[in-house]
Amino acid sequence: MSFPLFLRRPFSTSVKCSYRTKNIPEDIIAKALTTQPKRRGRSKDIQSVKDTKPEAKPQSASAPKPVSRTRTLKANTLPVDRFDLPPRSKWRNYFPISGMVFKSRISIANPETAALVADSFVPSGSRDKVIVEAYPGPGALTRALMQLPKERIRKIIVLEDVEQYLNFLHPLQEADPRVQVLPMNGFSWDTYHQLEVGGFLDDVEKSPWNQSNPTLHFISHLPMDVLGEQLLAQLLRCAPEQSWLFKHGRIPMSYLMHDWVWDRISASTEDPARCKLSVIAQAVSEFNYTIDPRLLVPYNSHFFPDATNPAQTSKTENRRRGTPFIAGTFKPLEHQIIQSGMLDKWDYCLRKLFVLKSTPLKNAVGHLAPGSDVLRSYLTDDSVPPDQRADMTKIIKKMSIGDWAAVVGAFDRWPFAPEELLITDSFSRDDRA
Repeated sequence: MSFPLFLRRPFSTSVKCSYRTKNIPEDIIAKALTTQPKRRGRSKDIQSVKDTKPEAKPQSASAPKPVSRTRTLKANTLPVDRFDLPPRSKWRNYFPISGMVFKSRISIANPETAALVADSFVPSGSRDKVIVEAYPGPGALTRALMQLPKERIRKIIVLEDVEQYLNFLHPLQEADPRVQVLPMNGFSWDTYHQLEVGGFLDDVEKSPWNQSNPTLHFISHLPMDVLGEQLLAQLLRCAPEQSWLFKHGRIPMSYLMHDWVWDRISASTEDPARCKLSVIAQAVSEFNYTIDPRLLVPYNSHFFPDATNPAQTSKTENRRRGTPFIAGTFKPLEHQIIQSGMLDKWDYCLRKLFVLKSTPLKNAVGHLAPGSDVLRSYLTDDSVPPDQRADMTKIIKKMSIGDWAAVVGAFDRWPFAPEELLITDSFSRDDRA
């Protein structure tokens, strides 16, 4: 399976990408709308990765069958009724937890918790919402959204391309005409382009930027790996340019994510976790918990797969399995500090200066480009308006959003600023099954 990357030119022109985007044939989209999953007398067995073995060589009818000395897991036939999810204790029978596709996927598994999260994302008073849900996994949260009062949600567009999850998502489309399950990857730019050209969002009105869009709402489990954080970072970067789903206005984005990602996003100027993602998130959006994080612990009571004992693994991503989750919603700011057309310069300055995060600005500003020491006068001269000045004694990681706006503004006014702002930050990964 290929891993499409969301980082493409329409999102951020300052990032290179070596991923290939999965093209979804138009007939698949049409089929998702016009056909429903068929029930069959006997479903196809699904084996976990551990069960997969090389094909045996042909044997004659008279030849005795060799006795296997290796204990194998029993293959599990899919239940006929898949509208309801199986008990969590049996999820491992149907949903693998290892391999490139699954190791970063964490899914809410407790139906009571899913109902609580769904109600917090789409609370009382919501009307005729069109939900675009990415990375639903088996669909516990999807089912909880369906069970909310019907006047709250008009349509749920589910984006998932993993077969084992789709087996339990397609029956939802059959049972409820509001649900449309599309076999697409929520990380790919082309997926959202297909939503537009396929007419899935034709019934969503565009709102002026000075008003919140009351209809469209993006919801997602955030994958546990670096691609999950990159997905969030790129979607936040779409707000200043009013691209992606923000073409429809200021739409909310609600996520289930690890608390260590939230800590990076919300880190203050006094927090050691403050980073480039903190600055971008705080410059373009406001964000809050939708439920008390204490209601989502302990991890094993609410999520799948089970937590990993850190002592039994050396891999960072595996150690993170079991760290607490939070539920939060982001809303784009009406007055964007990052102005349209300036995103590349923000990215450039953030990347150049955060490598010197413990260095005072007065010493770090010369790192932006040859001759950029002159920017000190752009930021401190008496002729400079107060809102365009910055405290040159602050170290980089303690700079406020206002300080960053001043630095980027000075860089933009500098006539000798480099025109080529491309910084190689590509994420390459071999295609693996």
